[in-house]
Parts: sequence; C-alpha cells; structure tokens
Amino acid sequence: MSGEMELRLFTEPYHGATYDELMRAAQHAEECGFEGFFVADHYHPMHYTDALPGPTDAWTTLAGLARETSRIRLGTLMTSATFRHPGPLAVTVAQVDAMSGGRVELGLGAGWFALDHSAYGIPFPPPAERFERMEEQLQIVTGHWATPPGERFSYEGRHYRLTDSPALPKPVQRPGVPVIVGGRGPRRTPRLAARYADEFNLPFTSPEQSADLFAGARAAREAAGGPPLILSVCLGIASGRTESEIDARLALLHEPSRLPPEEPLHGPPGKIVDVLGRYAGLGASRVYVRLRDLSDLDHLDLLAAEVAPRLS
Repeated sequence: MSGEMELRLFTEPYHGATYDELMRAAQHAEECGFEGFFVADHYHPMHYTDALPGPTDAWTTLAGLARETSRIRLGTLMTSATFRHPGPLAVTVAQVDAMSGGRVELGLGAGWFALDHSAYGIPFPPPAERFERMEEQLQIVTGHWATPPGERFSYEGRHYRLTDSPALPKPVQRPGVPVIVGGRGPRRTPRLAARYADEFNLPFTSPEQSADLFAGARAAREAAGGPPLILSVCLGIASGRTESEIDARLALLHEPSRLPPEEPLHGPPGKIVDVLGRYAGLGASRVYVRLRDLSDLDHLDLLAAEVAPRLS
C-alpha cells in the first residue's frame, strides 16, 4: 500500500436513530481507535423501510457527542447549504468545536435531496442557485473564522449580505475548522474544494472513477495555489469472519432506496485491505466507512482489529 490511510466512520441518522444509539456507536468507535465519527445531514429517510424514531439533527447531535467523547474527530458529510444561514452556521460550528476541544470538521455541500426540503418546508432552488449559495456560504463561514478578534466582517453577495458582523465566537482550531467539500461533479465541486476546502471527498466511487476525479481536484488546487488537498473517499463496506456475516451486512447496504446505485466493498478483511490499498495508491489518505447498522458494534471491532492496522 502507498502511504497511510485513516479509518473513519460515516453514519446516516435519517434512517431512524436515537441520540443514545449514536452516542453508543461514537463512544465504541473511539474505544476501538477509529479516527473520526461523521454524520450525514438529512431530514428525510432515503430507504423505503426506514421507520421511527426518524432523523436527528446533525449539529445538535455533534454538540452532544462533543461532550461525550474525548479523542475522536467529529463532523458532517455533508451539511446542506440550503438548511442553514451561513452566519449562524459559522457560530454553531465554532461553538461545537469549542465544546469538543478542537475536534470538529465541517463538510459543506450544495444540497441535492428534494424530499428533505418539501417535507420540512425548506426552499429548494434550482441546482445553479444551490451551488451559488454554497460558494457564498464557504466565503462567509471561512471569512468569519479568519476575521481577527476585535474586527468586523461584512459581505455583499447575490444571496447573502452581512454588515459589521463581530464574527464571534471563534473556533478552537486556528485559523478555522477544517472544511470538507466533495461530490462527483467534474468541474464545480473540484473548483470549490480547491479554493475553500482542506479536504476533497468522493462519495461511493470506484477506484477507476476516483482516479479521474482526484486528478481533477489536484489540478484545480495547483491552479488556485495553497497546500495539497487531503483526498478521501466514502465507501459502503461489508466485512465479516464468515460468508454469512458478510452476506447479512451486504444485504443491509443493498436495501431499496432513493440513493444513487452503488456497489459496496465486501469480503473478508484481507480483501477489504487490498481494495483500500488501490485508493491509497491514488493518493487517498482517509476512508469513511458507511455504518448502516448502528447496533452492529462487532463490525466495528472487526474493522478496527483486522483492517485499520494494515492500512499503512
């Protein structure tokens, strides 16, 4: 394997999860040695079988986890730019960062799932406007954090106007909370990541598809200047000690849903390590493992014991 790869977890509370279930999974992930525990930011189920209790709010959840964990990184993949105004979002993220002692990361996206919006009365503009709003939000959030204490932050954009904001509170992490931008788009997303982000993330892409998209993000960053982007990928993974364990976990990842089709990575730990090595060879240094069943802590034990130590 080329380089070293961090193993993080990616959870989807909109399937129906209580805060206590998320807390148990996050605390167990921390005990196992996972590097991060990240939550999707959606309000409507995507699987047709999802039931009670319904979704949890991402940043409310992270605020709680910030106080009930001590080491593991916490964040979103991705917060939708349609859900929150950027000024209050900068305040929220900075406060959760302080509550965690500087362990928070902000994944920000344009928003794509229409039912999130129609079910909860959230405006859902056309794609071009959503990307415009996302870029303005990236400018405002990072501008808030970069404003020196005692100075004011103002912004005049097409969609947002801020006048003499005190730009407080500040995150613990300086110059600001790490920002993640991701997606499969070949032009707008890499450009936004290159200008505003620390990390470029690909959701559920094969090594072949990832190679071209990573190359595009690298080229955009070189054109924009700045340090190299951290490259990462989010993957559905179903591993196990026996074929029956693998099949049971894979069946959950194949449930009918409104999500775009994907082919999860599955097999015994050795196969998982081999395939992840292909992503590492492309320059990816982080993988976010999609945790479909929050109660399946044995899967976390297996990945932590037999996959994570071999990702170097």
